Amino acid sequence: MMSLHGVLERSLAIVRLSLTRLSEVFRGPVHVAGTFARRSLQQLITRLQNWLSFVVSRVSTKVVDSEAQALDLNLDTLSEDEYAVTLPDIPTSNLEAPSVKWLLETSTDPEVFLAAASLVPQVEWTLDLDTSDMLYQLYDTFTDCVGFDGKIMPSLEEKASACLMAMSHLYYGRVFQVYPDRDEFLGRGRRDCDYDVLSRMQLVDMGGANDMVLRTTMNLCLPENDRGMSLWYPLHGCPDSVMEWLSHSLTYHFVTGRVHQDIERFAIDVISELLSSSSSPSNQIVANCTLLACVMVGVQFDKKDIVRIDKSSSLPQFVNALLAKFQMVLREYDGGDLDKDSTGVTRRAWKLLDVICLMLESAKDHYPTSRSVDVMRNLDACRKIYSRLRSPEQNDPWELLKALKNGLRFTLTAAKVSRDPARWWHSYYLWSDDSHPPEDFDWLVDCPEYIYYNEEMTFDILLFLVVMKARCSPAKQHQFFKSLIACMGSNMPKHLRYIALRAAHDNREAIASIDAIHDVELRDMILTELSPAILTAVCPQPGTTYSSDDSDSDLCYLELLFALTRNSNWHPHLSRDHHIDRCISIIAKCRLAEQPAFYLVGILLRIAPERLSVTSLDSIMVQRWWDVLDNAWFNLIVTEDIHCFELLPVLVEGTKKHMQISPEYGLKHLTEKLDAVLEVLERRNSEQGEGECIDIAMTESIVAVKELRTVAGEMLEKLIDSEGVIP
Repeated sequence: MMSLHGVLERSLAIVRLSLTRLSEVFRGPVHVAGTFARRSLQQLITRLQNWLSFVVSRVSTKVVDSEAQALDLNLDTLSEDEYAVTLPDIPTSNLEAPSVKWLLETSTDPEVFLAAASLVPQVEWTLDLDTSDMLYQLYDTFTDCVGFDGKIMPSLEEKASACLMAMSHLYYGRVFQVYPDRDEFLGRGRRDCDYDVLSRMQLVDMGGANDMVLRTTMNLCLPENDRGMSLWYPLHGCPDSVMEWLSHSLTYHFVTGRVHQDIERFAIDVISELLSSSSSPSNQIVANCTLLACVMVGVQFDKKDIVRIDKSSSLPQFVNALLAKFQMVLREYDGGDLDKDSTGVTRRAWKLLDVICLMLESAKDHYPTSRSVDVMRNLDACRKIYSRLRSPEQNDPWELLKALKNGLRFTLTAAKVSRDPARWWHSYYLWSDDSHPPEDFDWLVDCPEYIYYNEEMTFDILLFLVVMKARCSPAKQHQFFKSLIACMGSNMPKHLRYIALRAAHDNREAIASIDAIHDVELRDMILTELSPAILTAVCPQPGTTYSSDDSDSDLCYLELLFALTRNSNWHPHLSRDHHIDRCISIIAKCRLAEQPAFYLVGILLRIAPERLSVTSLDSIMVQRWWDVLDNAWFNLIVTEDIHCFELLPVLVEGTKKHMQISPEYGLKHLTEKLDAVLEVLERRNSEQGEGECIDIAMTESIVAVKELRTVAGEMLEKLIDSEGVIP
C-alpha cells in the first residue's frame, strides 16, 4: 500500500510537468484559442486530483502534512483569475471505483497495478459502471502470470491471486447488472462462454483459497441444468479477506437463482465459520452473513443493498427481516419432508437454524426482545414438531429431532435468553402470566425422557421452563422431578446441573410443602432422591470444599435449602445427605454478605440446633460464626421476603445462645441492628389496615426482638462498667 502511495506521487508529478508544458504553449500566440482547452484541462486535473487523493487516503491514512502537501498540484503557471475553475464537492464514495478503474487501465507500474487490483473487492462498483474492459484486462494479466509449465510463476503469485479475486468480484457485479438475463462477459467475440474461460483458468495449479474463489465463481456461470461444481473446502485457516468476500459474493448466487444444494451447504459453512470465530465478528461481517441468510430464505432487498460493500449501517434492517422470516417459517412448518420443498426456502431456513442463533447473538443489540405472545407461538410450532416426532408415521426421526432442537434454540435466542450460567441466578424474566395453563407446558416435561436426556436439548427445555416460570400440571409432576434429579447427577455437565438447580429453586415452595403432595410414590422419591441430587448439583465430587467462584450458584442452593428447612420433614434428609457439612464449609472458607449469611444461619439453626453449641463449632472460627450471626440480622433490615421474618424466633434464640462469644464492639453493632429491625417490624405491623386480623406471628416476633434487645443492652452496659468505653 505504501508503494502505491509513492507511485501516485510520481504520477501526479508527471501530470504537473505536462500541465506546465501545456501552459507554456498556451502563453504564445494561440493564447485565446487555448483558453478553452486550458479550462477543460484544469477541470480534468481537478477531478483527477480528487480521485487520486482519495486513493492515497485509502492506502495510507497516516500521511504526514509534508507528504500531503507534496501531493498538491503546482498550478502557479495557471494562476490567472480568468482560468480559475470552481467545482462542486464530489462525494468520495462516488470516486472510489472510478479511481481504481483509472489506475488499472492506465498504470504501467507493477506496484500500482497490484495495489489497485487488491482494492477492487473493497470498493463499491455501482450498477451503472461498465467494467467489461476491466474483466478482459484482469484475465489477460492473470494469464501473463502463468509460465510454460502451466503453473503460476513464483514471483507473480501475489499478482495472479489479486487478479483472480478482482476479476471474480467484478464478474459477480456484471452478472447482477444484466439479471434476469444470462450473458457472457469473458469470452472474446462470443467464441467462448464464461464457463469455458474459467475452466481453462482452473487448469492452473493455484491451490487453497484461490481455487475456492475460482470454483465459487464458476458456479455462478454454470450452463443450464448443470449440477454444479463441488465446493468441499476446509474453511478453517482461509484468509480473513477471502472469507469476508465470500460472505458478500455468495449472496449473488441466491439473488440470481444460480444455486444448488452444494452452494447452500457452502454458504451455511461460510456463515458458521465467520460467526463462530473466537474473535468477535465485526458489524460488517455480521451484516454480510445476515443479508446472505435473508436472500437464502427469500427475503427481497433492493439491488443497492446487495452491491453495497459496507452494509453495517443496515444491520438492524437485515436482522429484523431475518427474524420475521424465520418465525414465519417455523410456525408454518408441519414436520413434513423438507426435500419435497420445491422453492427451497423452507429447507434452507431449517438448515440455517444451526447458524441463525449465531447471527442473532452477534446482532442482539439490533432487534427487540420477543414478546411473550411471539415466544408462545414459536413454542407451539416446536410442539407440533414434537408431536410429529412421536407419531408412528414419521420416516426420519433424526431429522425431526434436529428440527426440534433448532426450533427450541431459535425460540430462546430470539427472546435474547442468555445461555451463560452466570446470567441465570439473578435474572427475573417478565414473560410469565396466568393466561397459559400448566397443561400447555406438559409436552416439554415429557420431552427429556423421550429424547433420552439429550444434554443440549434438555438444557434448552429446562432453561425455557425457568425463564417462563412455567409449571407443569399435577399429572406431569413425577416426570418433572425425575428429570431434575437426573440432570443434577454428578456425571452431568456443569451447565445442565446448574439449570436443574435453578429449576428446583423456582419450585422450592412446592417442594417445601411436601405434605401437600398426595402421590405417595412421588413424595417418597422427592424426599429420598432430591436432597442428595441438590448437593451434587453444586458439589459433584464428595468432599469437595467450597470455592468462592461458586458464590452465585451457592446462593441459589442456600435459598432452596432455607425454604426446605421450614418443613421439619426435610430435616433428617438434609442432615443425612451432608448439607450441614457443606454449609459449615461455606462459612469457614469465605467472607459472607448479608443474604447468604442469613440463609446459612437459618439452615443451621433450624436443622440441628442442638449440634450448634460453641464447642461443636470447632471447624469454624469463633469470630467467623459471630460475624455470620451479625450479618444475618442486617438482612432483615433490607429484605421484603416474608419467609425471612418467619425465622425470627429461631434467630433470637440462636443469638442469645451464642451471644457470649461476641466481642465488645459486636454487641454495640448488634444493638444498632436490633433497633433497625424493630423499626422495620413495627412499620410492617402498622401498615395493616384497621379491621384486619392482627398478625399474631408478627406481634410475637416484635416481642422476641425487644427481649433480645434488652438482653444485649444489659450485657453491653456490664461490659462498659467493667472495662470502660468500648473502642
